[in-house]
Formats: sequence, structure tokens, C-alpha cells
Amino acid sequence: MKTNRYQRRFYRDWVRCKDLRLTRIIDKETDLQILTNKPLDKNFVKERIQQYRWDIESYIIKEKRFLTALGPIAVELNAPPIVKGMAEAAKLADVGPMAAVAGAIAESLGRDLLKKGYKDVIIENGGDIFLATRKSRVIAIYSGKAKLWQGLSLKIKPKDAPLGICASSGTVGHSLSFGCADSVVVLSKSAFLADAAATAVANRVKSKKDLPAALDFGRSIKGVRGAVIIFRNKMMSWGNIEFVKSKNT
Repeated sequence: MKTNRYQRRFYRDWVRCKDLRLTRIIDKETDLQILTNKPLDKNFVKERIQQYRWDIESYIIKEKRFLTALGPIAVELNAPPIVKGMAEAAKLADVGPMAAVAGAIAESLGRDLLKKGYKDVIIENGGDIFLATRKSRVIAIYSGKAKLWQGLSLKIKPKDAPLGICASSGTVGHSLSFGCADSVVVLSKSAFLADAAATAVANRVKSKKDLPAALDFGRSIKGVRGAVIIFRNKMMSWGNIEFVKSKNT
């Protein structure tokens, strides 16, 4: 679940993708960095962001628990698709639906761009990523004060995309977490689910002894393809993960 407290996305300064065009779009609390293989249609993107925000905000007016719930809730059958997707991801991960909001907007917009003919689309929304690519990409894991893991990155291959790569932390960033993990990264074909699952796994890490159980929980979530947990000098991972060392994303 996200708070309204803004923190500068300093990690964006490390991005190096010379073959892609980089655009930053901000609409209220939504702050996106978008990389595409051709110039971005900014008007289209802004319209879609506003639509998704309207869908979510309008539903919250009708059902305030959608904003505040820390566990899954049922939504109406005629709820907007993005609201349904968030609720479904929350149910699978056993968290509140707003735990999926950043991944939901990133994926929804990313799939809109794919339908418009973009071939390479990387959308980062507060550390939560939707990625579609025709070449291998390297995604860095930022773990704050856990310096041992500085430069640790994931290699993402085209055959695994589109893919959601989402992060949660109890020590870094603007997300609400009930745990103390320096970084939890989850991979899923659904960025909705990756976002919700990263929150759920991070919530379960209060000390190093919690890592095995937290990782097992992440592995048990249907649709999760891989997970990484970093807690101080300890790291555990599972699934479809390929690590590399890199200075840049």
C-alpha cells in the first residue's frame, strides 16, 4: 500500500538505455518513467493515466475500504477492469488492493502502448516495473544500506516478457510495509500481482530468521515466477531468476 509522501526517484539517474527514448510523465501522485523504442504519444499516455486514476478514485468514493483495507476485499461485478485486477491480485497475495496500484497502472498503460504498436516498453512507477522488450535488459536491485548487495541486478530475457518486476522495502522508499526487509523483488507475468506479492512478502520479514518462511509464502502465490529477499547481509531467492553484476540498470 502506498503513502502520499513523495520521495525523489534518485535511482532514475542510473538508467542507461541508449536504444530507447526516455520520457517522464507526472499526473498528481502518478510519477512514471517510460522508455519506448519510438517517440511517446504523450497526449495518449496522459489520457490513459487520467482514465485509470478516475476509475480507481471513483470506485474509492463508492467503496472507501478499497483505499484503506489491509486485506483482500470483494469488488462489484461491474467495477472497472483495473479495479478488478487489483482486487484479484490482492486476494492471491492476501493484502489490500491498493498494494497493487503502482503495478496496475504500469501494466495497464504498458499494454495500451503495445496495442498502439510500440515494441519495447518499460514503465517504472515508484520502483514497480512493467517490461516488454526485444532484447535482454538488466534491472538493478536497490537495497539501501545493505551495501553488500550493491550492483546486484537481474537479467531479463525477451522470451520472459512482458513481465512485471516489482519491489517493496521496509527501509527504503515511500511504500507502507510492516516488515524490515531492505528489498523484496517479485517477478510475475502480471505487474498487478508482482506489486501485491512484493508487499506481502516484505511484510513477513522482521528478522533474518523470517526469510525462509517469507520466501516460501511468495513461492506459494499462484502466478509468481520468482522472488528475491534482501535483509542486511542475507539474501535468498527462488524461481526464474538470473543474477548479474552491473553499475547501471
